Amino acid sequence: MSKVKLGIIGYGNIGSQHGKSIKSGKTPMVELVAVADCRPERLQLAKDTFGEELSVFSTAEELIHSGKCEAVLIATPHYYHPSIAIKAMEAGLHVLVEKPAGVYTKQVRAMDEVAAKHPELVYCIDFNQRTNPVYQKVKELLESGELGQMKRVIWIITDWYRSQSYYDQGGWRATWDGEGGGVLLNQNPHNLDLWQWICGMPKRVKSEVYYGKHRNIEVEDDVTAFVEYENGAVGCYITTIGDAPGTNRLEIDGERGKIVIEDGKLKFWRLRVPEPEFNATYKKGLGKPEVWECEVPVKGTYTSHPGIINNFAEAIRKGVKPIAPGTEGIKGLQISNGIHLSSWLGGQWIDLPVDENLFLEKLQEHCKETVIF
Repeated sequence: MSKVKLGIIGYGNIGSQHGKSIKSGKTPMVELVAVADCRPERLQLAKDTFGEELSVFSTAEELIHSGKCEAVLIATPHYYHPSIAIKAMEAGLHVLVEKPAGVYTKQVRAMDEVAAKHPELVYCIDFNQRTNPVYQKVKELLESGELGQMKRVIWIITDWYRSQSYYDQGGWRATWDGEGGGVLLNQNPHNLDLWQWICGMPKRVKSEVYYGKHRNIEVEDDVTAFVEYENGAVGCYITTIGDAPGTNRLEIDGERGKIVIEDGKLKFWRLRVPEPEFNATYKKGLGKPEVWECEVPVKGTYTSHPGIINNFAEAIRKGVKPIAPGTEGIKGLQISNGIHLSSWLGGQWIDLPVDENLFLEKLQEHCKETVIF
């Protein structure tokens, strides 16, 4: 079976990481045949890695219309993801988009609509943490009904530490015009995706967001958000780049107990009798359900970015189901946009999906230039 001829658009930090994975043989079904980047030194890096036979281009459009590739991996700054993906799909190329899908849902929805017109193409997003067996297992536990109906979810994800020197490197990061946000758009798209992938989409969100609280940057670096679900369950999401050592703890409470993921381990405090049943039948005053503490065995290997690229190639060649379909990229972004919009409107509740035009209007107020449509 022939390898998928892939082009990488954007050969910066993450794009070059993907290149190294391909070069080291971690993605055996993929052949990197082209790279596009506006910076000559990055194109030279790609040439140094893959040799003179690699085709290089200074623009995405040149690579897309070169005829060299059948698929592209888009690893440019966030605003450009949808517009480049649309051009690639319209040219008949399969598309894998780096996270986040975009900065605002209106542009991502436009990308999804073009994808819907091209069902013959594979369209995925690089949510690599979906390949983590721990998160796959907790999703399985919820979907099987083992936890019962969800009542509460709390994710404290504060181990995304970044120093001031990280931001002082300059460039497009940590600016409204360049990145479209801070910790929510840079570090947290994976977590927001996992949150909705495991627990489902909330119906509304409100937030307390701090901008430049810990670092000299213009975008958000400390966030606390609250959500409500259709079934009455509630959630809390806390993240920052300013805590050291920080915490990564996901706790999900349900009718049959609670699940906690921390330090790479999955534990299940399982009630012998579901809480609603216990409450309805217990007649002895003070008391609570019997609980069993279980460490749930997890099988499999976390394959990260190469796992997503391999899955993308197998979807093209073998028709396998994508781990992270591109159309799911908008879901975590809905939560992120809702968090920002709530903050900009004084912390009020924001219904999901967000009012796309209102969000774009408020985002534009923070940008010095006109954002990309």
